[in-house]
Amino acid sequence: MGEQLAPLIAVVGSDGSGKSTLSADLLAHIRKTRRAEAGYLGLGSGEQGRRIGRWPIIGPPLHRWLDGIADRLRDPEAPIPGLLAARYALRRSKRRRAKFDALVAQRRAGITVVTDRYPQQEVPGLHDGPILAGRAASPRVAAVQAEERAIYAEMAAYVPTLVIRLHIDVDTVMARKPDHDRALITRKVETVPLLTMGGAPIVDIDATIPYEEELALAMAAVDKALASP
Repeated sequence: MGEQLAPLIAVVGSDGSGKSTLSADLLAHIRKTRRAEAGYLGLGSGEQGRRIGRWPIIGPPLHRWLDGIADRLRDPEAPIPGLLAARYALRRSKRRRAKFDALVAQRRAGITVVTDRYPQQEVPGLHDGPILAGRAASPRVAAVQAEERAIYAEMAAYVPTLVIRLHIDVDTVMARKPDHDRALITRKVETVPLLTMGGAPIVDIDATIPYEEELALAMAAVDKALASP
C-alpha cells in the first residue's frame, strides 16, 4: 500500500511451532524502544471445536461433523458443501477483516504491531488464507467464493514489514499438540514454505532449536527490520 504505516511483524507457521510464545516475547522486546501492540487475526475455530468435543454425549459426534465440514472447505479438490456453508465461511472471513481493519488503524496511529498470524492468498484453506478453498458447484457459491477471495486480496495487499516463518516437523508438533489431527498438521507443515506473504521480507527459523537461540535470531531480525528507514 502507498500510505505510511507503522511497522508490522508477522510470525507464521504451523500449529505447534510456537507462534504465540515467540510473538509475545518479540512484543516485549519491541516495547523497550517504541509503542507496540499485539494483533490477533485468528478465528478461534480450532479450540472452539475441541471444546465442543468435550461436551457430554453430543460433543464428540458434533465435533466430528463440524470437522468434516471444515475439512471439505479446506480441500482444494473437494466441492464446497453448499451455499449455507459458503455463506458461513464468508461471515467468518468478514469477522477477520474487521479485526484486520482495527489492526491497520493502530498502524495508522503510529503503533507497531506484532501478530502471530497473517492473512495470505498463497495457500487457500490453511494458514489464515481464504476458507473456501474448494470447487464451487454453482454460480451462487462461486459468487460467495469470489467475494471472500477479494477480502483476502485486500488484506494481503498490506505487506508486512517482516515475516518470521517458523519451520517444524510433524512429530514435534504432535508431541506438543497430541489432540490435533495428524493429517491436517502434515498438510500445514508441508505448506509453510509456500507462504510468500505477498513478497514480504522473510526470515526462516527452525522452531525445534533451543528456544533461547530461536528468540535471539528472531530479535536480531526484528531489530534490523525496524532500523531500516
